[in-house]
Amino acid sequence: NSAALTLLGGSVAAVVVWKWLGRKMIQKKMEEARKTRDEGLKKMAKAVQQFREQVPSAQTDAILSLPLLGLAERLREGSLSPKTVLYTYLEKVSALEVNQQTNCLRHFIPECEEQLQEIQRQKEKGLLYGIPVSIKDHIGHKGHLSTCGLVQCLDTLMKEDSVLVKVLKRQGAIPFVMTNVPQSLFSYDCSNPIFGQTVNPFNHQRSPGGSSGGEGALIAGGGSILGIGSDMGGSIRLPSSFCGLCGLKPTAERLRWVLGIWHIHLLNVGICSCPIPVPCALGPMARDVDSLALCMRALLCEEMFRLDPTVPPIPFNSKVYCSSTTLRIGYYDTDGYFPLPPCMRRAVKETRSALQAAGHQLVPFSPPRIPYVMTELFFKTFYADGGRAWLDVFTGDIVDPSLKSQVNSCKIPRLVKKMLALLLKPLVTIPPPLKHVGMISTCRSVKEMWNHHHEIQVYRSEFITQWKELHLDVVLCPVLGPAFTTGYAGKLLTAISSTMLYNVLNFPAGIVPVSTVTEADEEELKLYQGCCDDPWDRKLKQAVSGAVGMPVAVQCVALPWQEELCLRFMKEVETLSREK
Repeated sequence: NSAALTLLGGSVAAVVVWKWLGRKMIQKKMEEARKTRDEGLKKMAKAVQQFREQVPSAQTDAILSLPLLGLAERLREGSLSPKTVLYTYLEKVSALEVNQQTNCLRHFIPECEEQLQEIQRQKEKGLLYGIPVSIKDHIGHKGHLSTCGLVQCLDTLMKEDSVLVKVLKRQGAIPFVMTNVPQSLFSYDCSNPIFGQTVNPFNHQRSPGGSSGGEGALIAGGGSILGIGSDMGGSIRLPSSFCGLCGLKPTAERLRWVLGIWHIHLLNVGICSCPIPVPCALGPMARDVDSLALCMRALLCEEMFRLDPTVPPIPFNSKVYCSSTTLRIGYYDTDGYFPLPPCMRRAVKETRSALQAAGHQLVPFSPPRIPYVMTELFFKTFYADGGRAWLDVFTGDIVDPSLKSQVNSCKIPRLVKKMLALLLKPLVTIPPPLKHVGMISTCRSVKEMWNHHHEIQVYRSEFITQWKELHLDVVLCPVLGPAFTTGYAGKLLTAISSTMLYNVLNFPAGIVPVSTVTEADEEELKLYQGCCDDPWDRKLKQAVSGAVGMPVAVQCVALPWQEELCLRFMKEVETLSREK
């Protein structure tokens, strides 16, 4: 007996030591990654200092205040040099007011200086000639990591530029920084154990949104004029809402990029089957709608279609974007699933009134069966295997606190999940919706997975039929906001119904800031009970309280492949809100 106890004790000790050594190895990798980032930022600051010594009279404030269209025009005509513009933005990023306050950067791209030389050798000036562009962490850039905030992704450098980066460079843009993301990208906060928490530039106790949160914080803080994000549940639109930016999620197939480490891993573990039922879309983020339109016009070019034949060769239709015909606009201020705070519903009502006064037709519209879409279509796509594939990406990693509740939900034994799903399924589609059952829906067989794909197609057809019956051009609707206090997003995953819907549908959708939170909004928030005053409604109330002065936005939607019409509608909303 004593020998057995000694052996058992030795085995336990060995396991403890092995785990301790593994954790030390993880910590060492993370420290090395942070050190590499910090050294890159120091190089950036040194390069800026050297430039300032050579050109002390550069008009920093004048350059930073130019909108993208104005800046592009000055660069193309030669009254501003690409070098001056690049170093002006590098200085803004490296200065105290942006990165050191928000922690928005994942890495500086030193090759931006090589690209600076390259564009001067190009025979023709591209549409983005000399424009510094920031890109989200997981968009592949040659010689750099694509981390997704995961330790397991710290060993492999990208061997080539993604298609998107190649096209940006061909159009004369200069990718100069990569921005921070939440761990695994599957969060609408922006925190990971390697590079830490990114915060909102307008209030450092609040989140910038996610997963393109680094982009949101950097652009809103004035450190970038144009950024590229990605969106699979709201990851462009939520940071745009939280940070007061314009952002566009196109139809997913309108733009493509070479698979990064994250997507290759998902293919390996089977979570991304083909076709992907809820595809990830890539799109621009900026300070105004014209910037988004210029970016889309630049990207939808022959070079994109040549490099990636799977992208339909549909150039940007400027005629549709510049049109001034009256629109027939559907609208709603709640989807009936997760009622949003008073300020977000106010934004829709005020925008609706402004559009009506401008001569457009406004028609009430009610999106069908949102509880069913959330539980049976959206979450079932990502947790079809009970979340096992997603849990695999955390192997040999430390789970970020913002994701612990999601990770713990996935760790519930499969049999328990099946029992809960069977017991609660009849209650999912009847009010009040059960917001906590989203992560227990699973597909129990390949046949059920194919049925799931079919159900998504059926729902898309139903939604389009309802849209067509009302003869709508576009739809105006709310978006989640204002910016949450940090730490709440992970506890309110199902609050993203307003954005998630248009990922399931694969419709183009964009965000336009139209207002800010007022004292009156705060007073009305005190009476907010959500759908049924359940724990999730109360948590949402806590997440958004105290947000006076924070941006308030609306969401603009069009049918698939109609990005130009979506942007045209966004431009109309932007113009009316600025006039107001």
